[in-house]
Amino acid sequence: MSEQAPPMVTFLPRGLLILFGVACATIAAVGIKAIAGIIAPAFLALVLVICVQPLRRWLVGKGLPGWVAAIATVLSVYLILITLMVALAVCLAKLATLAPTYTDQANDVANQVVGGLHNLGVDQAQVNEVAQSLDFGKLFGVATTILTSVLSVLSDLLFIGLITLFLAFDNDRFVRMLGDTEAERPRVVTALTTFASSTRTYFIVATIFGLIVAVIDTGALWLMGIPAAVVWGVLAFVTNFVPNIGFIIGLVPPAILALLQGGWGLAVAVIVVYCVINFVIQSVLQPKFQGDALGLTTTLTFLALVFWTFLLGPLGAILALPMTMLVKAILVDVDPANAWLSPLLSGIPRAPDDPGPGPEDDRVTESESGSGSGSGSEG
Repeated sequence: MSEQAPPMVTFLPRGLLILFGVACATIAAVGIKAIAGIIAPAFLALVLVICVQPLRRWLVGKGLPGWVAAIATVLSVYLILITLMVALAVCLAKLATLAPTYTDQANDVANQVVGGLHNLGVDQAQVNEVAQSLDFGKLFGVATTILTSVLSVLSDLLFIGLITLFLAFDNDRFVRMLGDTEAERPRVVTALTTFASSTRTYFIVATIFGLIVAVIDTGALWLMGIPAAVVWGVLAFVTNFVPNIGFIIGLVPPAILALLQGGWGLAVAVIVVYCVINFVIQSVLQPKFQGDALGLTTTLTFLALVFWTFLLGPLGAILALPMTMLVKAILVDVDPANAWLSPLLSGIPRAPDDPGPGPEDDRVTESESGSGSGSGSEG
């Protein structure tokens, strides 16, 4: 009997593999964008359940039944959603009545800008273009768009509530199954646990410091006589969850309103106050409490913001970082072959005494696979 030749193994060129991966990622992105109305609120519910998980553990630790802790989790999420809905609805109503009252002041500022350009010798055609583009209503529209988008998602209470209910009651079962899997797939369990912990840390810290920023901004604007100070405080709180550019989005509307209300001096005062508050609280204090929970570089954070906002809409700007952390956990952290990507994505160099995972980590040996096949374990 002739000996059979071993099968030929053909490897695709690396460039072709990269193109194939990019094509698959593009198809996945198109699919996500098509069902963004489902993914965004579903992921929001997941994030909220993760954030209130310490409450559930505390109640179970006090000896309460699991179903009582699950109901408390659902009620906590509903309390958060209803509070945000009421606050955003009041702010939108205030904005609707505020913007039309500053039409004359906006025209005066536009005329000042056009006159200044004339004095500088700017060509008349360019001056006309600037005059046509000076629409201060669009700047108020930025705030309205953000608040309306968040409110539209939060208003789908039934859908988010059902997902929250199912997640809350499936929590114990999922944790047990994850614990049973740890022996065979420790990296998977570690990656998912790290994602949940990092997401909770990020949102809790961002919420606390967002409230602090909102209160201080509201008080400062009230002292300076800026109308609708509470509205801009709520906007500052919401935009605190938007990485990189959230501060700018929250600054522009009150600064423009200060310009229309009291001229350039008051506008500069608002900008300076906002910059000082942002630098001290969001750039100095908040990172000390947040630590390295994100595990993402500044550049990657900004690209994630653009990417998820494009796919999921304005709510994607708020969920950009946890969505990116989940993708990183699934594609990078669970695979020891991709461990070299972690320092590049996080900007944190690997410790000198940490050689990193070897290619044999998180794999089941042939003998283990053979002994576990009878019990149905995966090799």
